[in-house]
Amino acid sequence: MIQHPYVIALLAILAIAVLSWLVSIVKKDVSFVDSLWSLFFLIAALVFALLSLPIAAKGQLVLALVAIWSLRLSIYITARNWGQPEDYRYQTIRANNEPGFTFKSLYIVFGLQGALAWLVAMPLLPAIAADAPLTGVDIFAIALWVLGFIFEAAGDYQLARFKSQRGNRGKVLDTGLWRYTRHPNYFGEFCMWWAFYLFAFTSGGWWTLASPLLMSFLLLKVSGVAMLEKTIGERRPEYALYVRRTNTFFPGPRRLPTAL
Repeated sequence: MIQHPYVIALLAILAIAVLSWLVSIVKKDVSFVDSLWSLFFLIAALVFALLSLPIAAKGQLVLALVAIWSLRLSIYITARNWGQPEDYRYQTIRANNEPGFTFKSLYIVFGLQGALAWLVAMPLLPAIAADAPLTGVDIFAIALWVLGFIFEAAGDYQLARFKSQRGNRGKVLDTGLWRYTRHPNYFGEFCMWWAFYLFAFTSGGWWTLASPLLMSFLLLKVSGVAMLEKTIGERRPEYALYVRRTNTFFPGPRRLPTAL
Protein backbone atom coordinates (compact mmCIF):
# COMPACT_ATOMS: atom_id res chain seq x y z
CA MET A 1 0.00 0.00 0.00
CA ILE A 2 1.23 3.50 -0.88
CA GLN A 3 1.87 5.32 2.39
CA HIS A 4 4.64 7.85 1.83
CA PRO A 5 3.33 11.42 2.28
CA TYR A 6 5.07 12.68 -0.86
CA VAL A 7 3.45 10.00 -3.02
CA ILE A 8 0.01 10.57 -1.51
CA ALA A 9 0.37 14.34 -1.97
CA LEU A 10 1.32 13.85 -5.63
CA LEU A 11 -1.66 11.58 -6.24
CA ALA A 12 -4.01 14.09 -4.56
CA ILE A 13 -2.65 16.97 -6.63
CA LEU A 14 -2.88 15.03 -9.88
CA ALA A 15 -6.43 13.94 -9.07
CA ILE A 16 -7.46 17.59 -8.69
CA ALA A 17 -5.56 18.43 -11.88
CA VAL A 18 -7.46 15.79 -13.86
CA LEU A 19 -10.83 16.92 -12.50
CA SER A 20 -9.96 20.51 -13.37
CA TRP A 21 -8.92 19.46 -16.86
CA LEU A 22 -12.34 17.88 -17.36
CA VAL A 23 -13.97 21.16 -16.32
CA SER A 24 -11.73 23.04 -18.76
CA ILE A 25 -13.04 20.88 -21.62
CA VAL A 26 -16.57 22.03 -20.86
CA LYS A 27 -15.53 25.66 -20.40
CA LYS A 28 -13.13 25.57 -23.38
CA ASP A 29 -10.81 27.67 -21.23
CA VAL A 30 -7.75 26.51 -19.27
CA SER A 31 -7.04 29.87 -17.63
CA PHE A 32 -8.52 28.85 -14.29
CA VAL A 33 -5.48 26.65 -13.72
CA ASP A 34 -3.93 29.88 -12.41
CA SER A 35 -6.45 29.86 -9.57
CA LEU A 36 -5.52 26.26 -8.80
CA TRP A 37 -1.74 26.85 -8.68
CA SER A 38 -1.57 27.98 -5.06
CA LEU A 39 -4.26 25.48 -4.01
CA PHE A 40 -2.01 22.63 -5.12
CA PHE A 41 0.37 23.63 -2.33
CA LEU A 42 -2.41 23.77 0.22
CA ILE A 43 -3.49 20.26 -0.81
CA ALA A 44 0.08 19.01 -0.29
CA ALA A 45 0.34 20.78 3.08
CA LEU A 46 -2.96 19.30 4.27
CA VAL A 47 -1.86 15.81 3.22
CA PHE A 48 1.42 16.24 5.11
CA ALA A 49 -0.43 17.52 8.20
CA LEU A 50 -3.08 14.79 8.22
CA LEU A 51 -0.44 12.07 7.86
CA SER A 52 1.67 13.56 10.66
CA LEU A 53 -0.95 14.13 13.38
CA PRO A 54 -0.53 15.38 15.97
CA ILE A 55 1.63 18.24 14.63
CA ALA A 56 3.64 20.55 16.85
CA ALA A 57 3.18 24.31 17.17
CA LYS A 58 5.75 25.00 14.45
CA GLY A 59 3.97 22.68 12.04
CA GLN A 60 0.65 24.36 12.81
CA LEU A 61 2.24 27.74 12.12
CA VAL A 62 3.63 26.62 8.76
CA LEU A 63 0.29 25.08 7.78
CA ALA A 64 -1.49 28.33 8.66
CA LEU A 65 0.99 30.40 6.62
CA VAL A 66 0.54 28.12 3.61
CA ALA A 67 -3.26 28.39 3.91
CA ILE A 68 -3.19 32.19 4.18
CA TRP A 69 -0.92 32.55 1.15
CA SER A 70 -2.73 29.93 -0.91
CA LEU A 71 -6.31 31.08 -0.30
CA ARG A 72 -5.55 34.78 -0.72
CA LEU A 73 -3.76 34.24 -4.03
CA SER A 74 -6.40 31.87 -5.39
CA ILE A 75 -9.25 34.22 -4.43
CA TYR A 76 -7.45 37.21 -5.94
CA ILE A 77 -6.71 35.47 -9.26
CA THR A 78 -10.24 34.06 -9.47
CA ALA A 79 -11.77 37.51 -8.91
CA ARG A 80 -9.37 39.11 -11.39
CA ASN A 81 -10.13 36.62 -14.14
CA TRP A 82 -13.86 36.23 -13.51
CA GLY A 83 -15.85 36.78 -16.71
CA GLN A 84 -12.72 37.30 -18.79
CA PRO A 85 -11.81 35.32 -21.93
CA GLU A 86 -9.02 32.79 -21.85
CA ASP A 87 -5.74 34.47 -20.92
CA TYR A 88 -3.57 35.44 -23.90
CA ARG A 89 -0.75 33.19 -22.63
CA TYR A 90 -2.97 30.13 -22.82
CA GLN A 91 -4.43 31.26 -26.14
CA THR A 92 -0.86 31.22 -27.47
CA ILE A 93 -0.19 27.77 -25.99
CA ARG A 94 -3.47 26.54 -27.45
CA ALA A 95 -2.63 27.87 -30.92
CA ASN A 96 0.86 26.33 -30.81
CA ASN A 97 -0.49 22.91 -29.84
CA GLU A 98 -3.36 22.43 -32.24
CA PRO A 99 -4.67 20.07 -33.34
CA GLY A 100 -5.41 18.11 -30.20
CA PHE A 101 -4.89 20.79 -27.57
CA THR A 102 -7.96 19.59 -25.65
CA PHE A 103 -6.13 16.37 -24.73
CA LYS A 104 -2.63 17.86 -24.68
CA SER A 105 -3.69 20.43 -22.09
CA LEU A 106 -4.06 17.57 -19.59
CA TYR A 107 -0.28 17.24 -19.37
CA ILE A 108 1.16 20.49 -20.75
CA VAL A 109 -1.04 22.71 -18.57
CA PHE A 110 -2.72 20.91 -15.67
CA GLY A 111 -0.36 17.99 -15.20
CA LEU A 112 2.77 20.11 -15.57
CA GLN A 113 1.64 22.74 -13.08
CA GLY A 114 0.56 20.07 -10.63
CA ALA A 115 3.94 18.32 -10.87
CA LEU A 116 5.86 21.58 -10.48
CA ALA A 117 3.78 22.53 -7.44
CA TRP A 118 4.48 19.12 -5.90
CA LEU A 119 8.23 19.59 -6.38
CA VAL A 120 8.20 23.09 -4.93
CA ALA A 121 6.10 21.90 -1.97
CA MET A 122 8.82 19.47 -0.81
CA PRO A 123 9.97 21.60 2.18
CA LEU A 124 6.47 21.65 3.61
CA LEU A 125 6.69 18.03 4.79
CA PRO A 126 9.66 18.44 7.17
CA ALA A 127 8.47 21.92 8.15
CA ILE A 128 5.02 20.61 9.15
CA ALA A 129 5.75 17.06 10.30
CA ALA A 130 8.94 17.45 12.33
CA ASP A 131 8.57 17.96 16.06
CA ALA A 132 11.12 20.78 16.17
CA PRO A 133 11.13 23.92 18.36
CA LEU A 134 11.16 27.44 16.97
CA THR A 135 14.66 28.81 16.57
CA GLY A 136 16.17 32.18 15.73
CA VAL A 137 16.24 31.13 12.08
CA ASP A 138 12.51 30.39 12.26
CA ILE A 139 11.85 33.87 13.66
CA PHE A 140 13.76 35.29 10.70
CA ALA A 141 11.70 33.04 8.40
CA ILE A 142 8.48 34.45 9.89
CA ALA A 143 9.71 38.00 9.26
CA LEU A 144 10.73 37.07 5.71
CA TRP A 145 7.32 35.49 5.08
CA VAL A 146 5.53 38.59 6.38
CA LEU A 147 7.68 40.80 4.15
CA GLY A 148 6.87 38.61 1.18
CA PHE A 149 3.16 38.51 1.94
CA ILE A 150 3.04 42.32 2.19
CA PHE A 151 4.80 42.72 -1.15
CA GLU A 152 2.61 40.16 -2.91
CA ALA A 153 -0.77 41.14 -1.42
CA ALA A 154 -0.17 44.89 -1.45
CA GLY A 155 1.33 44.74 -4.94
CA ASP A 156 -1.70 42.85 -6.24
CA TYR A 157 -4.08 45.30 -4.52
CA GLN A 158 -2.30 48.35 -5.90
CA LEU A 159 -2.30 46.93 -9.43
CA ALA A 160 -5.97 45.93 -9.26
CA ARG A 161 -6.94 49.40 -8.03
CA PHE A 162 -4.85 51.03 -10.76
CA LYS A 163 -6.44 48.91 -13.50
CA SER A 164 -9.95 49.59 -12.19
CA GLN A 165 -9.60 53.29 -13.05
CA ARG A 166 -10.65 53.82 -16.64
CA GLY A 167 -8.18 56.64 -17.24
CA ASN A 168 -5.23 54.32 -16.60
CA ARG A 169 -5.93 52.05 -19.56
CA GLY A 170 -2.64 51.40 -21.37
CA LYS A 171 -0.63 53.22 -18.70
CA VAL A 172 2.06 51.85 -16.40
CA LEU A 173 1.77 51.71 -12.62
CA ASP A 174 4.92 53.25 -11.13
CA THR A 175 3.80 54.24 -7.64
CA GLY A 176 3.56 52.39 -4.33
CA LEU A 177 5.58 49.20 -4.26
CA TRP A 178 5.73 49.30 -8.05
CA ARG A 179 8.04 52.30 -7.71
CA TYR A 180 10.78 50.12 -6.22
CA THR A 181 10.44 46.92 -8.27
CA ARG A 182 8.67 46.09 -11.50
CA HIS A 183 7.39 42.86 -9.96
CA PRO A 184 6.61 43.31 -6.24
CA ASN A 185 4.16 40.39 -6.28
CA TYR A 186 6.76 37.99 -7.68
CA PHE A 187 9.38 39.28 -5.25
CA GLY A 188 6.90 38.63 -2.45
CA GLU A 189 6.37 35.04 -3.54
CA PHE A 190 10.13 34.59 -3.77
CA CYS A 191 10.50 35.69 -0.13
CA MET A 192 7.72 33.44 1.13
CA TRP A 193 9.12 30.30 -0.48
CA TRP A 194 12.59 30.94 0.87
CA ALA A 195 10.90 31.37 4.26
CA PHE A 196 9.21 27.98 3.91
CA TYR A 197 12.59 26.46 3.09
CA LEU A 198 14.11 27.97 6.24
CA PHE A 199 11.34 26.38 8.30
CA ALA A 200 12.24 23.05 6.69
CA PHE A 201 15.98 23.63 7.16
CA THR A 202 15.61 24.02 10.93
CA SER A 203 13.52 20.83 10.97
CA GLY A 204 16.17 18.74 9.24
CA GLY A 205 14.89 19.32 5.70
CA TRP A 206 18.04 21.01 4.40
CA TRP A 207 17.97 18.64 1.41
CA THR A 208 14.83 20.36 0.03
CA LEU A 209 16.93 23.27 -1.22
CA ALA A 210 15.90 22.47 -4.80
CA SER A 211 12.42 23.79 -3.97
CA PRO A 212 13.17 27.51 -3.47
CA LEU A 213 15.75 27.34 -6.25
CA LEU A 214 13.11 25.96 -8.62
CA MET A 215 10.56 28.56 -7.54
CA SER A 216 13.13 31.32 -8.02
CA PHE A 217 13.92 30.01 -11.50
CA LEU A 218 10.23 29.86 -12.42
CA LEU A 219 9.61 33.40 -11.16
CA LEU A 220 12.64 34.94 -12.84
CA LYS A 221 13.13 32.94 -16.02
CA VAL A 222 9.97 31.04 -16.99
CA SER A 223 6.39 31.93 -16.03
CA GLY A 224 7.03 35.11 -14.07
CA VAL A 225 9.24 38.06 -14.98
CA ALA A 226 10.53 36.71 -18.31
CA MET A 227 7.12 35.81 -19.74
CA LEU A 228 5.41 39.02 -18.62
CA GLU A 229 8.12 41.38 -19.84
CA LYS A 230 8.32 39.63 -23.19
CA THR A 231 5.02 41.18 -24.31
CA ILE A 232 4.20 44.00 -21.93
CA GLY A 233 6.37 46.51 -23.78
CA GLU A 234 4.27 46.00 -26.91
CA ARG A 235 1.04 46.56 -24.96
CA ARG A 236 2.26 49.58 -22.94
CA PRO A 237 4.60 52.01 -24.76
CA GLU A 238 5.50 53.77 -21.47
CA TYR A 239 7.03 50.57 -20.15
CA ALA A 240 10.42 51.24 -21.75
CA LEU A 241 10.94 54.30 -19.54
CA TYR A 242 9.67 52.38 -16.53
CA VAL A 243 12.25 49.64 -17.20
CA ARG A 244 15.07 52.18 -17.34
CA ARG A 245 14.06 53.73 -14.01
CA THR A 246 12.92 50.76 -11.92
CA ASN A 247 14.62 47.63 -10.59
CA THR A 248 13.52 44.42 -12.29
CA PHE A 249 12.94 42.18 -9.27
CA PHE A 250 14.67 43.08 -6.03
CA PRO A 251 13.37 46.38 -4.59
CA GLY A 252 15.63 49.39 -4.67
CA PRO A 253 15.60 53.17 -5.11
CA ARG A 254 14.46 54.56 -8.44
CA ARG A 255 17.27 55.16 -10.94
CA LEU A 256 17.78 58.17 -13.16
CA PRO A 257 16.70 57.20 -16.69
CA THR A 258 19.52 56.62 -19.15
CA ALA A 259 19.42 57.40 -22.83
CA LEU A 260 18.03 54.73 -25.13
